[in-house]
This record gives sequence, structure tokens and C-alpha cells, in this order.
Amino acid sequence: MPDTFIYLGPSLSRSEARSILQAEYLPPICRGDLARLPDETKVVGIIDGEFFQKLAVSSKEIVTVLGRGIQVFGAASMGALRAAETYVFGTIGVGEIFRMFKDGVLDGDDEVAVTYEPCSYKQLSDSLVNIRHILEIALAKKAIDEIEMACLLQQMKSSYFPDRSYRTLERLSPSVEACFRYSPMPDLKREDARQLLVAIRKMQQVP
Repeated sequence: MPDTFIYLGPSLSRSEARSILQAEYLPPICRGDLARLPDETKVVGIIDGEFFQKLAVSSKEIVTVLGRGIQVFGAASMGALRAAETYVFGTIGVGEIFRMFKDGVLDGDDEVAVTYEPCSYKQLSDSLVNIRHILEIALAKKAIDEIEMACLLQQMKSSYFPDRSYRTLERLSPSVEACFRYSPMPDLKREDARQLLVAIRKMQQVP
């Protein structure tokens, strides 16, 4: 019987996740899922979660699980949101997105929202937090200036989250497209998801 459960959807592929950490991988978390975990559960990692298709997992549910002595890690997407709300109760937040929510740099759930195919978890849109990260890199590389960055970010933020995409961003700014023409778009959510799995693996390796 496994004792480590990870709620994972589009932020990271199952194959890559399993190459980092052997665990039971579950679909994106939604309201009521934590109450169904077996008594043998020791560690829970929350990466992705539902908050458009179904009711989202609540902070109260996470605090209840912590009260059972289960270690909870959160990162990348829904995990980062809820970790920022419950780290004072013992949730272990991991990654840059968690830190931005905790510090108030980000304050909207739509920062991490994406649409995806329910069976394959293939992303159909891109998250605002990743778009924000891409614009910051383009600014650092002087491909755009601060005025253009603010304008592009406002345009993307004002659009409905299913309509946000790298393709739209590239159409709006040829300079951003040129900046990443020969390299893949950076993916902060993927990197934070990887960090969560590595953190759990390291914790389990400690005698």
C-alpha cells in the first residue's frame, strides 16, 4: 500500500514525475479528495487542482489532513495557492510561485489557471504566471522595455484565462517571439512541480 500521494495534472508529465519520485499519482485535486485518502497515508503533494470544472479543495481540508499527522507539500498551481494559505499550519510550500503568493506578489487564482484535456492533461491554454515569467526574462534580455512589458501583461491579464497562450503573446510582441525563437518557452510551473517532487524524495531519504 503506497503512503505517498501526488495530485498531478498538466503541470508535469506523469513519466517525468515518476522518474523523480515513486508515488501514487492521482488526478488534479478537488473538494473531498483528501478525506478519501487511506489511513496509511504519510505524505501528500498537491500540484494541480480543479477550480473551474469542480469545487476546489479548501484550506480547511488541508488543515484537517495536517491534523492527522500527514505531511503536505504544495507547489506550482493549486498546490502553491493552498500552501500560501496554510503554511502557518504546517504545509510545506515549494518553489517560486508559492513564494510569490505567500509574499503577496501574486493574489489571483487565475494566475495559475489553465484549460486542459481531461484524459491526457494536455494543456489547451497557458498560465498567466508563466506568461509573466516569460515577460520578465524578455525584459532582462532587453528584448522589451518596462512600458511594453506592463502593456503586454495587462493585455494578457484582461483576457479570459482559457484564451491566454504563448501564441497570442508572440502575436502581440514580435520581440518576445524573437527572444525565444531558438529555445523553449520557460515553464515556471513545471520547474516548481519538479522541485516539490525532489523535496519529498530528499525528505524520505533522511534516516
